[in-house]
Amino acid sequence: MWVAFACGSAFFAGITAILAKCGIRETDSTVATAIRTIVVLAFAWVMVAVVGSAGQIGSIAPMTWAFLGLSGLATGASWLCYFKALQFGDVNKVVPIDKSSTVLTMLLAFLLLGEPLSWASVVAMALIFAGTLMMVERKPTAAADATSTGAPAAGASWLVFAVLSAVFASLTAILGKVGIEGVESNLGTAVRTIVVLVMSWVMVDVTGKAGTVRAVPRRELLFICLSGLATGASWLCYYKALQDGLASVVVPIDKLSILVTIGFSRLVFGEKLTARSGAGLALIVAGTLLMVFVR
Repeated sequence: MWVAFACGSAFFAGITAILAKCGIRETDSTVATAIRTIVVLAFAWVMVAVVGSAGQIGSIAPMTWAFLGLSGLATGASWLCYFKALQFGDVNKVVPIDKSSTVLTMLLAFLLLGEPLSWASVVAMALIFAGTLMMVERKPTAAADATSTGAPAAGASWLVFAVLSAVFASLTAILGKVGIEGVESNLGTAVRTIVVLVMSWVMVDVTGKAGTVRAVPRRELLFICLSGLATGASWLCYYKALQDGLASVVVPIDKLSILVTIGFSRLVFGEKLTARSGAGLALIVAGTLLMVFVR
């Protein structure tokens, strides 16, 4: 059964971006992130209840609280940028860039934390990076679309937001590694999600979009909430799979959620991969498998 839970984790993680994309056709991405975080926060504390780690809150040191806060801010920035990138760009372009945060995380861990890099890790990083570059292609109609909509900046900015999403995701991992090793992982995630919730709603207020919350179309509100539920379901399945199964098998299955996302982007949005993008996806998958199985 644990293999089924691992597959469930990858499936729900994979459809998160698809559901999110469906929820931000008309709704501002910052508002969508704030609403979605409420659902994710509820699931995060469900996880804390499942593992019974809530009692550890009182023993968290002040420095750890500081790193939890910084990690939460980085997570919030990553989510805000990710949603903004999804709003402007194709799912099958945004997701590979976001997944490339693995490469940046390993580089930062090497430079800042002194963690060793094996030959396999270096080759895997090169494969993922090369694959990501191959998947980022300029759409032939981009210029025409920008001219017709009168918003060239928005049409071209998805790449910037996708890269920033990956950068902040990497900082989240590094901050977590540095400062919260003594905190149970699910409890740390739940506390960080509180910071994300506060940050996202502050952004809604600062950008003057609080008045648009009530105007979110019901259909998009449903997809936004489903996106949050998918994230929570992925967490629950991932934890159950790790609890009962082999981490060396669970982790790569979860990492390959990108295949689920790419597949659904084709079915739901009609986003097609070119030969170059398909080759890039193959390199990303190969690099991910190499990173996990070869130590």
